Formats: sequence, structure tokens, C-alpha cells
Amino acid sequence: MPEAPLLVVIAGPTAVGKTSVAIDVASNINCDIISADSRQFYKELKIGTAAPTQEQLNLVKHHFIGQLSLTDPYDVSKYEAEVLELLPRLFEKTPVVILTGGSGLYVHAVCEGLDDLPDSNPLVREELRKKYDEEGIASIRAMLRQLDPEYYSRVDLANPNRLLRALEVCLITGKPFTSFRKKQANSRNFNMLKIGLDLPRNDLHNRINARVDKMIADGLLREAENFFHLRHLNALNTVGYKELFAYFNGLCSLNEAIEKIKTNTRRYARRQITWFRRDKEMIWIRPDSGDVFRLLDKYRENLTKN
Repeated sequence: MPEAPLLVVIAGPTAVGKTSVAIDVASNINCDIISADSRQFYKELKIGTAAPTQEQLNLVKHHFIGQLSLTDPYDVSKYEAEVLELLPRLFEKTPVVILTGGSGLYVHAVCEGLDDLPDSNPLVREELRKKYDEEGIASIRAMLRQLDPEYYSRVDLANPNRLLRALEVCLITGKPFTSFRKKQANSRNFNMLKIGLDLPRNDLHNRINARVDKMIADGLLREAENFFHLRHLNALNTVGYKELFAYFNGLCSLNEAIEKIKTNTRRYARRQITWFRRDKEMIWIRPDSGDVFRLLDKYRENLTKN
């Protein structure tokens, strides 16, 4: 293993096998895992987020799994600060730490840092939220397209929180949101090896469908029902829960809700792939821990040569 601190990023779409690969690698080199899956931060959400099982957690020390409650305020900037505070302590124990997850913005925050954006304005945010609630997502998409067409062409148009934040910045500053985007990454005092896991589309879709079926069998319906009264929280505005909330509201049948979960999860996976593909440092492989070890060996050889 390299002597210089190395953060191994294992990223990729949902259901591709990040957790099992990360645990296999971490257990073999005796290092810790930091989760970059923002849905798994909440201790109440176990089934619908595909959080690591207790057996898996016992194999390797994990961080940022179930550390929050649904009502706890949290955001990506706080995550960045907490991870950067933790990493030096972990590197004292071992020169390698694994960061794994599918939340692209959270991975980006640790590796490159966040954009320097103006503080939120509650009044502007409230007006935008009201517009979204009354007119729907199409209205805020159209507004963003007019104010910042460049960001409109890049942003996840299915994520209202991203749209609202960009619009808020546009309205507060009178400048496009993209003008505040970081052109150069923040320096980090550790090296990085970024690995993306990928599968042929049909294989990934089959895994997603099988995972959803297993979640239902494991009690996802009961888990979602327990938090139906908290459905207004941002933490629950996510695939797997919002479709079942629609079922509880009588807007669809259970079978329709389950199929919608599968469809929306496949769409989410495509957006994740698109996000990570933009990172030119990402090395793409199949979900095989042996390939990760080979990349680590190659990294060590390159360090020796240099």
C-alpha cells in the first residue's frame, strides 16, 4: 500500500454493487469506509436506502451511515467539513481510506470542494417554493432555462431542490448560477484514485428490479408507512418512498407504485452515470474487487516509478 494518504473513491449508479466491492477491498487492506450516499445518513431509513446490513457493518468500520435522524438539519457543505475533519485521523491508522456512494455532489464536495455560493435568502426561497408548490416543476424549469440556459442544460431537471437553489442564486445576485461554479478544484492534502463501477444497461436494470422486489419483501411498505406523516421532509422526497406515499394517498395501486419505483430508480441510475462520467479522472471497471486491487497495484507502481 502507498505511504502517502490515498482516498479510494468507489462510485457508480445504484445497485451496481458498490457496497460489496468496497467492503471486500476494505476488509482485505484493513481500512475504513466513508459513505457518500446521502440517503443512508438517516438511521430510520434502512430498507428503502439499501443501507449496509448489520453483518456488513460488522465486517468493516463505516462512517456516515445512520448518523442522522430524519428531522436533523444537514447539507452537503456540512458533510464536506465533517469528512475533511475525519480523514486525517483515519489516515493516521492506515494510508488508505475508501469513500463510496452514489451521491455525486457529496463525492464532488470531498474531492474537489463546493462552489462559493451566496447565503440562502429565506424570502426568495419561500417565493420560489410557493411557485413550485402551486405551478409544479415545469414552471421552475422554464424559469431556470430563461435565467441560466447553461446550467439548465447540465442540471438534473428532476431534482427540484437543485433547481430552486440555482434560481435563488440567480434572483439574489442578478447573475447566472453558472458564474459562481468552481473553475478549479480545491487542493487536498491526500491523493485520490477514482473508480467508477458500471454494468451493461440490461444487467443493471435487472439488478435494480430485483433489488426493489427484495425491498418490498423485506418490509419497505411498512417502513414507508411508519414515516408517512413526515412525508413533507426533504429526506423522504426520494425514490422508493414518494411512490409509496402516492399509494397511501390513493393515487395509484400498490403494483403501480412498485413499478414506478423501478422506473424511477432506473432513471436515477442514468443520472448518476451521467454525473460521474463528467469526471475525466474516473476509471471505469466492472464491479469486481479484483480489478480494484489491480488498480491499486498499478497506482503503487506509478508512485515507485515517479
